[in-house]
Amino acid sequence: MPSVTNRLTIITEIISPYRIPLFNALNRHPNVDLYLIFLAETDPELRQWQVYKNEIDFSYEVLPSYRKRIRGHNALLNRGVGRALSVAKPDAILCGGYNYLASWQALWWARKRGVPFLLWSESNLQDMRGGSRFIEFLKREFLRRCSGFVVPGRSALEYLRAHGIKESDIFKAVNAVDNDRFSRAAAVAQENAVQLRSELSLPTRYFLFVGRLVREKGIFELLAAYSSLEEDLRADVGLVFVGDGPSRSALEAEAASVGRGVIKFVGFAHQEQLPAYYTLAEMLVLPTYTDTWGLVVNEAMACGLPVILSEAAGCAADLLTQDWNGQIIPPRNVAALASAMRDLASRPDRCAAMGLHSRTRIAAYSPQEWSEGVARSVEASRMKRG
Repeated sequence: MPSVTNRLTIITEIISPYRIPLFNALNRHPNVDLYLIFLAETDPELRQWQVYKNEIDFSYEVLPSYRKRIRGHNALLNRGVGRALSVAKPDAILCGGYNYLASWQALWWARKRGVPFLLWSESNLQDMRGGSRFIEFLKREFLRRCSGFVVPGRSALEYLRAHGIKESDIFKAVNAVDNDRFSRAAAVAQENAVQLRSELSLPTRYFLFVGRLVREKGIFELLAAYSSLEEDLRADVGLVFVGDGPSRSALEAEAASVGRGVIKFVGFAHQEQLPAYYTLAEMLVLPTYTDTWGLVVNEAMACGLPVILSEAAGCAADLLTQDWNGQIIPPRNVAALASAMRDLASRPDRCAAMGLHSRTRIAAYSPQEWSEGVARSVEASRMKRG
């Protein structure tokens, strides 16, 4: 890339612990002078994440905000968007969404000054979350006014193409987690497997789900698929749910009616606690109805797990190869899910080989690769502006 340094301002909702390594990597890029504008520190009603400010190496600010939920919709209002951008003086803006007033304010600020405005878009055609006609109209208007788009993979690219966006305006920056952190922690967990399994009261073998316990993640289908497995298989392989959410009570009530087998509800686990659950599991199962990507898949693969994944997940087209590092199944299909679980659980040697393939695949999905993709998109968008 040219040696020019571009001042890039990223606008995104909250300080997500999973994004900090990406922003740190981008901050170290020789061609990027980075500044982050967060619309809020966190969203405590939806997420129990810790805010790891001690890990932040980039410059940032959190705008004053007011958040309210109205009929299931998340309204977040901010003050100071224009001021923050004027101080940052960006050569380009990367915005993580179009559903906040601050996103529109930033778009108009950029257009008025001729600054390239890129949308960080993860939506895909499989995503069931659709808005009203008015919302869809606003979305189209927002997309039409953007200078370019940054996507994590094929599903998001196809979504934008379906909305009439030229492929020449779309740039790829792979979705990533801190692979090194997860793989190092997985190695430590493996060395202490017996002790950890005892401390965490985990079955000797188990299927693993990690995520919010909400119906659209396919958790009730997962429980139904597990309960349909042969009793001997359930006795040998348990089912562990790591996460919390509004559907937990109903899920636990249904689980109580399942006969033989071990079903465990761990509750919410922080980022540093997850590698132990991944490492000791047979496989990750994510039968979601709708997921823009699914970063838990990245995490599981970095820990060496095969994955059973719904084709509705945005990451499926990029991270999973059928029967190589997992299996891809249709959403809401209990029979297909049970078949995949039965197949992999009955072939532990094949499972182990698939886990090694997962490590190989996910190595290319690193914070460094993400930062390279973003840097290329910024440079290209500036060159197009002349």
